[in-house]
Amino acid sequence: MAAGNQSFVTMFILQRFTDDPWLQAALFSFFFTLLMLALMGNGLIIMAICCSPNLHTPMYFFLVNLALMDVACTSTVLPKVLQSLAADNTISFGGCLSQMFIFSWVLGSELLLFSAMAYDRYLAICRPLHYGTLMNSRVCVALAAFVWSMGALNSLMLTCLALPLSFCGPNLITHFFCEIPSVLLLSCSPTFVNDVMTIIADMFLTGLNFLLTMTSYSFIIASILRIHSVEGKWRAFSTCSSHLVVVTLYYSTALYTYVRPALGSAGIMDKAVAVLYTTVTPSLNPLIYTLRNKEFKASLKKLLFFPK
Repeated sequence: MAAGNQSFVTMFILQRFTDDPWLQAALFSFFFTLLMLALMGNGLIIMAICCSPNLHTPMYFFLVNLALMDVACTSTVLPKVLQSLAADNTISFGGCLSQMFIFSWVLGSELLLFSAMAYDRYLAICRPLHYGTLMNSRVCVALAAFVWSMGALNSLMLTCLALPLSFCGPNLITHFFCEIPSVLLLSCSPTFVNDVMTIIADMFLTGLNFLLTMTSYSFIIASILRIHSVEGKWRAFSTCSSHLVVVTLYYSTALYTYVRPALGSAGIMDKAVAVLYTTVTPSLNPLIYTLRNKEFKASLKKLLFFPK
C-alpha cells in the first residue's frame, strides 16, 4: 500500500487457479502449449498470406487482422498467467491498467472485425458481380482502420474511467488477469458510471455487431438456399461456416462475461469462460479457418517446402 490522494494500492494480486503444485505444473504446461500454438499458428497465417500473392484478397486480408488480434490477446494475458503459476502472482497498478487497455482494445476490435468479415462474405456470395468494386483495397483498409481505431477508442474510454478510482484494499483480483469487471470490484470509490459505461459499450460492441453479423448471414443462407446444385451450396457454405463457428463461440462468451446480473463476480464458471476467449479461441482460430481451406494449405505447403 502507498499513501496517496487517489490510489492507495500500488500492487494487485492475481488469484491462482489452484494452490496444488501438481495442478499448477499441469496448468502451466497447458497454457504454455496454448501460447505456443497461438503464436505459431497465427504467425504462419500472417506469413503465408503476406508471402502468397494468390491470397491477397479481402477475405485473407481480414484473416491477417484477426491473426494479429489473436497474437496480441494471448501475448497480453498468457505470459502473466504463466508467471503467476510459476512464482509471482502480483501485478503492478500500471501493469494492470495496461493489461486492461490492451485486452479491451483487442476484444472490442475483434468483435467489430467479425462484422466486417461477415459483410465481406455477404458481398462475395450475395453480390458476386459487384464484389470487386464494393470490396476493393481502399474499402478493406478503411474497414480495418475503423475496426482498430474504434476498439482503441472504446478501450481508452473505459480505462480512463478507472484512473480516478481509489483502491485502498483488499488488492486480490479474483481472476487470472486484469479484466475490467473484476478490477472494478476492488474500488473504494463508487463505480456506477464505470459499470453503466461498461455495459453500454458491451451492448454496442457485442449486441449490435452480433445483430449485424447475423443479418449478413441470414442473407447469405437465403442466397445459398437458392443455389440449385448441392456442390454449389456446399462450396458457398464452406467459405463462411468456419467464421460462423468462431463468431458464435466468441460472442456468447464475451456477452456472458460483461452482461450478467453479478457484474464482475469471477467464479469458476467465469474463469472457464474467460479461458475460452482469451486462450483457447486464439489457439484454435488458425485450425478452424484453415483446416478445410485447400487454397491456403496449398500456399502454406509451397511456402514451407518449396520456397523460391
